[in-house]
Amino acid sequence: MSAEINFDAFPPPGMAAKAEGVGVKKAGLDLLTMFALAILAGAFIGVGAIFATTVLAGTSTLPYGVARLLGGLAFTTGLILVVVGGAELFTGNNLIIMAFASRKVSLGGLLRNWGIVYVGNFVGSIVTAYIMFLSKQYSFGSGAIGLTALNIGESKTNLGFIQAVALGIMCNALVCMAVWLCFSARSTTDKILSIIPPIAAFVAAGFEHSVANMYFIPVALFVKDMGDPKFFEVIKKTAADFPHLTWGNFFIANLLPVTIGNIIGGAVMVGLVYWFAYLRTQPKS
Repeated sequence: MSAEINFDAFPPPGMAAKAEGVGVKKAGLDLLTMFALAILAGAFIGVGAIFATTVLAGTSTLPYGVARLLGGLAFTTGLILVVVGGAELFTGNNLIIMAFASRKVSLGGLLRNWGIVYVGNFVGSIVTAYIMFLSKQYSFGSGAIGLTALNIGESKTNLGFIQAVALGIMCNALVCMAVWLCFSARSTTDKILSIIPPIAAFVAAGFEHSVANMYFIPVALFVKDMGDPKFFEVIKKTAADFPHLTWGNFFIANLLPVTIGNIIGGAVMVGLVYWFAYLRTQPKS
């Protein structure tokens, strides 16, 4: 008699054990594999950002919330590609903290993964941004896509430090919840449906994702610094109209505080909380 096939989702204790095991495997990847998969993840998140920017272009006649929702739904493509396609994303890998807290991954292994993956994500994102700049897709829609990219980059580099940290916390709490929910999944469809609501929510709400910003801000900077003069004539703007959009503000005013916030939101507010709930050594009764 064949064994019974279980189609039920994994319950939270099973999800925690699965997350712990995945963390051990991720920390144990060899350097080249880890870096290659991190580059892929950066590119995948860039694809989500491209989709979101395109959808948001020319939505000024829509109510703010509706436009943000559409952009958020488009952006979910990025994490779907990462999770289903298989790639290493820094923000999602904050959940490796669960394996570390269980002493199954060393501090060195944890930081090695985070560091290599973060750099790989940056490479994948910025290369994707430059390819998109070379494609001149920013000129499509009578310049609407490029103008949207510039406005996104300007707004992200004009955040206060504490504001950026707080927006980063909320963002990665939702990203890691999406990844956490995927640990309950038994099928690709389950994973996709688990990803869409939390990711659409963080984009719609205007939260800040470090890896997404590795695409959003550089592509805006490329357009600002090297864009076709005809493009600026069409949108009736100049580079001076985006004063906060600089490489210095990208790294110091956005990427640094957002990354700090992402670690707090993902590793602490999701990873350590679920480790405490399901994986810590329970006191004997």
